[in-house]
Amino acid sequence: MSTQAVPTNDRGLSDWAALARELGPRFAARAPSHDATDSFVADNYRDLRERRVFSAGVPAELGGGGASHAELCTLVRVLGQHCGSTALALAMHTHQIAIAAWRWRHEGAPTELLLRRVADQEAILVTSGGSDWLAGSGRAEKVAGGYRITGRKVFASGAPAGDLFMTMALLDDPEGGPTVVHVAIPFDAPGLEIKDTWHTLGMRGTGSHDIVLDGVFVPDAAIGVRRPAGRWGPAWHVVAMLALPLIYAVYVGIAEGARALAIRPAAGRRHDAGTLELVGRMENELATARMALRQMIDAAACGRVGSETTNEVLIGRAVAGPAAIRTVEAAMEVASGAGFYRDLGLERLFRDVQGARYHPLRGSAQLIYAGRVALGLDVNGSDSSGTAGKEQTT
Repeated sequence: MSTQAVPTNDRGLSDWAALARELGPRFAARAPSHDATDSFVADNYRDLRERRVFSAGVPAELGGGGASHAELCTLVRVLGQHCGSTALALAMHTHQIAIAAWRWRHEGAPTELLLRRVADQEAILVTSGGSDWLAGSGRAEKVAGGYRITGRKVFASGAPAGDLFMTMALLDDPEGGPTVVHVAIPFDAPGLEIKDTWHTLGMRGTGSHDIVLDGVFVPDAAIGVRRPAGRWGPAWHVVAMLALPLIYAVYVGIAEGARALAIRPAAGRRHDAGTLELVGRMENELATARMALRQMIDAAACGRVGSETTNEVLIGRAVAGPAAIRTVEAAMEVASGAGFYRDLGLERLFRDVQGARYHPLRGSAQLIYAGRVALGLDVNGSDSSGTAGKEQTT
């Protein structure tokens, strides 16, 4: 596999933000075609693979790029300014790497082989977290040497390019009760099929198709985590802590891209009071989104895994997502009639940013979680009506 060097900063370290700024305009030029045809951003993935971006988050000791969680968030945020679909699909791969790297470093978890494979091969991971969340979905049946996995998973971003499918299924454990098992399945495994279902309002290039698992055999060694179904625990606190900042960095990046596009047509009306007010509103909303994202990233950096850190991340998500949407809405107003034309690109960003609505925790589930933390209650308490465990989304 041919590779090009990643830019370095003045300390000689890999500068992933600089690489994103280098590749971004190329991705932006391709974005309208992918959007118009619902086609996966395969050409952008080839560029990312050539520059070893898929292994950016693998620890340097294991052959990867050694990027920190904050650096990965900046990487996808900058790419989001240019092509939301590429950034979001990459974020879904990248958060799986971040989780595996964190567990390897802090828990001594047996994720080294996975991380080395990504570093050696630029292997691409696809996750089904959007169709599972706490409760899990699908069925795991214990058989000799492993499990048979059956189910249908939605929102599997990056599926057309995937090497490993990181998913989960429900096991009826006679001793532990309903148990979710996390598994890694090669995309060439018998019984795995990608269904062409991703025809959507926005984020059309992510290739987030359904994946059908029809009795796919998974050996015991491929089980990464076992956890009680529908309950918060250490494993899922790590997921929320690391995954959500990466995902919402993409939407903040889209908001930043919309702001940049809107300013151009507004420049000729810079002395108009109405225009100035609209631009001011756009700036306030973008600042809100950025501050909320910073809270999420800072919470992840604290290293304290548990309900309180998860709460900080979830509150940040509840603020950053709507603020990013409002930023792009304001940008449409700032651009005036020019924003309605496809050739400006703003209407695509308006559609792409709507995806921020659908990631967990949404609405009452997040509010109940925050309320329980504030009042000193167990986030898994019975009087929460199981809200947190039922949340399933993109």
